[in-house]
Amino acid sequence: MKRKLYYVLFFLYVIVVVFVLYLNGVFTGEWKSSINLIINIGFLIIIGILFVISSISFGRLSRVTRELEDVSLLLQKEYKKTGEKNLWANYKDKDAFFEEKNLQDAFNKYRLRVNSTKARRGAGSFCDLEAYINEDLLDRISMNSFNSGVSGTLTGIGILGTFLGLSMGLGAFSGDDIFTISDNVGSLLSGMKVAFHTSVYGIFFSLVFNIIYRNLMSNAYKTLDEFLDVFRQTTQPFSGKDEETAATMLVYQAGMASSLRQILEVMKGNAMEQTAGVERIVDRFTEEMQSALDMDFKKLGNTLKSAGESQAVSAANVAEMVEAVTTLVEVNRNVQEALTCVMDRQEFFAERLEEQKEMLADMCDEMSSQLYTFEQMRNLYEK
Repeated sequence: MKRKLYYVLFFLYVIVVVFVLYLNGVFTGEWKSSINLIINIGFLIIIGILFVISSISFGRLSRVTRELEDVSLLLQKEYKKTGEKNLWANYKDKDAFFEEKNLQDAFNKYRLRVNSTKARRGAGSFCDLEAYINEDLLDRISMNSFNSGVSGTLTGIGILGTFLGLSMGLGAFSGDDIFTISDNVGSLLSGMKVAFHTSVYGIFFSLVFNIIYRNLMSNAYKTLDEFLDVFRQTTQPFSGKDEETAATMLVYQAGMASSLRQILEVMKGNAMEQTAGVERIVDRFTEEMQSALDMDFKKLGNTLKSAGESQAVSAANVAEMVEAVTTLVEVNRNVQEALTCVMDRQEFFAERLEEQKEMLADMCDEMSSQLYTFEQMRNLYEK
């Protein structure tokens, strides 16, 4: 049912066309503006052409999806019928694995790749069918490069109709007073009607197309994944690496069996003799350990004693160092306090010097004034 979901587009398209014709008065005989009708019909024709092109690709995608489902069911039935044996021998030379041309071409490339590799190496190297039948193939079949832009194109058509209708309404609207303006309101509303209608069905078709397209592609991708899983389980040929791994495992198992056989032969000796030999080894080992450890423990004691003396000397040195550091910190604190006092005195002297500078400046001003007065009086006296 999902594969035929794109039929909904044409059903909705017919409904919108009839609705637009009804709003323009085609069925009621109230057809007033032919320009509005021509614009709406032109946009609807463009949308219809886009839907027809998309429906062609959707039809191909629907056939591919249906065939993938049918082949998956067929492989599962044959796999059970043959007792769960690999089916590649039945299809490696079969030229009609798929009926759909794109799928069959892709499968033929895969089959030639596997057979040619087998002919060169004597065993087919691993090659997954997904390298040939994948989502990229479905995207080409469904014209993804075209359909992914249809939704935006429909929205753009709605926006274009909006601006076109507003331009028509405003272009026909004129007047300087209320009477002339009221006579031109009809043309403005007619243009707004075009803008409104095109915006509504443009955005509506964009949303519907996007939903349907995403559902179709999602269903196709899901069906592809299910088919690939079934093919890998039932039909995909074993690789040469698998056969090499199996042979390596057999060689390894044979080597392990030989080693275990030799160990059993070694262990067939007399148990009493083996026990006596082990007891002699243990006694000898104990004697050697006692003699060796006696000397080692003496060396260890001397080493620990030397380490203790060194530790005591280090502790005394550390104590002297701590005392010296404490003294240095105290001297540093005293120097800092002395520097603080010097800085305070310098600030005090600076303030006093500033005050004396101001006093000298005042005295200079006063002396200048007195000299000026004296000069004036001398000039008067001389005259």
